[in-house]
Amino acid sequence: MHESLRSFIKTLEKEKDIIEIKAEVDPNLEVPEIHRRVIDEQGPALLFTNVKGSSFPIVTNLFGTRRRVDLVTGPRPEEIVKKAVAALDKILPPKPTALWKERGWILDMAKSGMKKVSKNKAPILERMQKNVNLKELPALTGWQLDGGPFLTQPLVYTEHPITKEHNLGMYRMQIFSENQTGMHWQIHKGGGFHHYEAERLNQDLPVTVFLGGPPALTLSAIAPLPEMLPELIMTSFLMGEKLNLTEVDGHPHNLIAEAEFALCGKVPAGVRKPEGPFGDHYGYYSWVHDFPVFNVENVYHRKDAIFPATVVGKPRQEDYFVGEYLQSLLSPMFPVVMPGVKELWTYAETGFHALAAARVRESYYREAMAHAFRIMGEGQLTLTKFLIVTNADCSLVKFDELLENVLSRFNPAQDLLIINDTSMDTLDYTGRKFNKGSKAIMTGLGEPVRDLPKVYDGEKIPGVAKVKAYCGGCLLVSGEDFIADEELPKVIVKEAQDQLAQWPLVILVDDVDKINDQTSFLWTVFTRFDPAHDIYAEAEIKHNKIQYQGPIVIDSRMKPQYPDELIPRDDIVKLVDQRWNSYFK
Repeated sequence: MHESLRSFIKTLEKEKDIIEIKAEVDPNLEVPEIHRRVIDEQGPALLFTNVKGSSFPIVTNLFGTRRRVDLVTGPRPEEIVKKAVAALDKILPPKPTALWKERGWILDMAKSGMKKVSKNKAPILERMQKNVNLKELPALTGWQLDGGPFLTQPLVYTEHPITKEHNLGMYRMQIFSENQTGMHWQIHKGGGFHHYEAERLNQDLPVTVFLGGPPALTLSAIAPLPEMLPELIMTSFLMGEKLNLTEVDGHPHNLIAEAEFALCGKVPAGVRKPEGPFGDHYGYYSWVHDFPVFNVENVYHRKDAIFPATVVGKPRQEDYFVGEYLQSLLSPMFPVVMPGVKELWTYAETGFHALAAARVRESYYREAMAHAFRIMGEGQLTLTKFLIVTNADCSLVKFDELLENVLSRFNPAQDLLIINDTSMDTLDYTGRKFNKGSKAIMTGLGEPVRDLPKVYDGEKIPGVAKVKAYCGGCLLVSGEDFIADEELPKVIVKEAQDQLAQWPLVILVDDVDKINDQTSFLWTVFTRFDPAHDIYAEAEIKHNKIQYQGPIVIDSRMKPQYPDELIPRDDIVKLVDQRWNSYFK
């Protein structure tokens, strides 16, 4: 639908869903604070045309509502995916008659691909920096403890050093100098795999970083696609037309002709440099760690280039709405890729990797566990920290409904499995060690075995000051913080068995009063515990199997080793308060 960023901006202008801010703004903290307030109100996209320290305008909040994400592609991609999945049993094995009946969507999909355009038809080549200076870009500093300005919406293109298969991913990039950035390869990302293979060969990895272009590029870069599905093909499919590429002298990659910027260079083998801190989409800072660097050799851009950026932090931010769309788009494919998995959902409120849920087939005893292991071995889902699995007919999106269905069927002796010493998402610090932690699988299968209480009217729980039910069977409690009483969850398990006999799940949080909806519940609970460290219950070992008993207690209080929660700086809040009306004149 949209071959460029500016095509999408024109559509937003027609829809009156973008605002131009002409007042001078600072990309250091001020723009991010404006952005956060607007997205909190489900407001429009923002075009800042008077940016302090840069001649380039900034556009943010392009994907800050589900409606705007839908405007990127329209309904066509979702309709095609549903038709394709529904027709698989008719066209496999291929039969001419069946293929002819399905020719509409098949021919539509066949249009996907790339095409070369001449240099004079490639706006990306209109300008080339004579001397690379990344500090001319209006990169945002989103939070006061950030290590500096970051590219927050870069589209990082790499190719496998041997097979030349490509990957397009999005990894934050801290600007270190005029010609060098960090390259935050995460452990589960395609670019990181390519870099790993290049280092094995002692080779530098050529990299191209695009900013802007068809907005479908951003969706494809974020999408958890199977490794065999190229992101540029996915982009073309979402656009409904071929993606224009152009050649450039002295660089091994073609450039996306309609991009706003292209940064061309290499990630050198064997080089690491401290990167961070950075206020991330989990809602906390990620601290300083060594990551590869990107040495930029050439910068190309349109003559009137627009700099796209986003701001991450506590949910809900733009990644929430993009993730919601991508799951809707790709969910019909899950049963094809993973037979027996009827539906799968990951939760943006938890940073996606911290929590996933699935409805599965249970045609024989504990078949669900086979599907659970399959899910945890599939692509980016390998980093799932907590997986909930059921065969009940319920909504996964409405978490209270899902949890009640699971808890009414939950037998702790067989339905909770904790797996120690596993990988963990790079941005999740609950495992106490970088990239390391544990996982848990919770199942609720068959027919209900209990009625769930929805109001707590029992006796006082030792050490607990506040009690509130989140949903049937799930009780929120709070008392002293972790530093003051590290042993509180053990006390609850040992001394409150009678009071909590009817409550299968008890969650200890810092303050129950701060949890008032699904977003605050999921963010508070699942970003603040590691299964192996922070789940408590009575248990015994039988035949090498740990069998849990009684209520399961999860300690989701903040721990001293966790990174700081993201909170805007007071003086920036006051500045934006004072200037608010001037932004929208």
